[in-house]
Amino acid sequence: MPIASQDPPTLAGRVNLFLGRQPILDRRQELYAFELLYRSGTRNAAVFDDEIRATATVITNAFNELGVESVLGRYRGFINLTEALLLSDMIELLPRDRVVLEVLETVRPSPTVAARCAQLHDLGFSLALDDVSSVDKTFEPLLPAVEFIKIDLKKTAPGALREIVRHFKARGMALLAEKVDSRTQAAECLALGFDYFQGYFFAKPEIISGKKLSQSEMTLLDVLGLVLTDADQAAIEEALKRDAGLTMSLLRLANSVASGLRQHAATIGSAIMLLGRRQLQRWLQLLLYASDPGRNLPTPLMQLAATRGRMMELLLPHAAGHDGEDLAFITGIMSLMDTLLKQPLAEIVASLPVPPDVRQALLERGGRLGALLALCERLEEGDSARISRALALLPGVSVENVNRAQAEALRWANSIAEQGN
Repeated sequence: MPIASQDPPTLAGRVNLFLGRQPILDRRQELYAFELLYRSGTRNAAVFDDEIRATATVITNAFNELGVESVLGRYRGFINLTEALLLSDMIELLPRDRVVLEVLETVRPSPTVAARCAQLHDLGFSLALDDVSSVDKTFEPLLPAVEFIKIDLKKTAPGALREIVRHFKARGMALLAEKVDSRTQAAECLALGFDYFQGYFFAKPEIISGKKLSQSEMTLLDVLGLVLTDADQAAIEEALKRDAGLTMSLLRLANSVASGLRQHAATIGSAIMLLGRRQLQRWLQLLLYASDPGRNLPTPLMQLAATRGRMMELLLPHAAGHDGEDLAFITGIMSLMDTLLKQPLAEIVASLPVPPDVRQALLERGGRLGALLALCERLEEGDSARISRALALLPGVSVENVNRAQAEALRWANSIAEQGN
């Protein structure tokens, strides 16, 4: 998810920068890494066509201003390198166990570049060759130092993909498919032997007509509905008892929250009391996105939903004439439930006691909540013009507000799996 930031004082003027964070998944569709991408918030070509400054800005924002923990969490970061940055000493300051250095397709594979790649490899850095779309022998001198081959699906000619995969697999290299636009594409690349996949294909709804929810999903939605309507605790406890894995997860969470206190949760009732209704509601919403409710593994969809919800919650007080942060969080979390449950969002919303403002935001992108949700979606796409139009619909929300909210939302989303809240 992109992060809006003021650029460093070394650049002329004060301009808006966006740092994109695009997920990279492994063969199990679990998060493996993020690519950090530069986006400009203006059209000053004299500044923003300078790739060296662009990448330098990404590095500055990610590893200095925001902190690597906020941007990456426990995952690795892929960073684009121009030839000048590849040859500069600046790169050696990066945490070599946290980054993968991407050699752009515009870099000339000269003897100097090949020697530098070999040196960085010997220093312990992982390297990737970016935007590969054919078997180009001119890049052969770089390959001994390269670990990842990133294959651009959009640039690759039809029918050429299988041969490219065969060629690089024979060299023992990890293959990453980039610009994966659909689950069908992901499945095809998986069958061909790709190791990693980049794109937001996992967040696009795949509606299955007549799909039935699992027992665990039904229990979670039932309990969430009870919490949203402020039902009696006895009713909530009774609903939770229907799922042993859910109950154990709740007790673990409550005792984690109570760590260091004398009081501990031994029953469902005491766990609810320790957590409180607000935190219980958030936990239930996030748990829907876990790959296994008993283990609470962080799925890419959970990270995206958590970031949306937290960011909307933080930005809402700045949106003129609106309060109610809890509704903002609910809206962000529920915005991806059609993908999660493979059912139309309108049906999901109809099955829960959702407030009118949330319903309008989810189904029509209407009201302040809808405008905030649209802003989050535009930021994920990384289109500066569309981001600017979305911001214009939110009086009181500045680029600085977005910057702070995104940094905090990323930090929180990265920590929820470890902390269990």
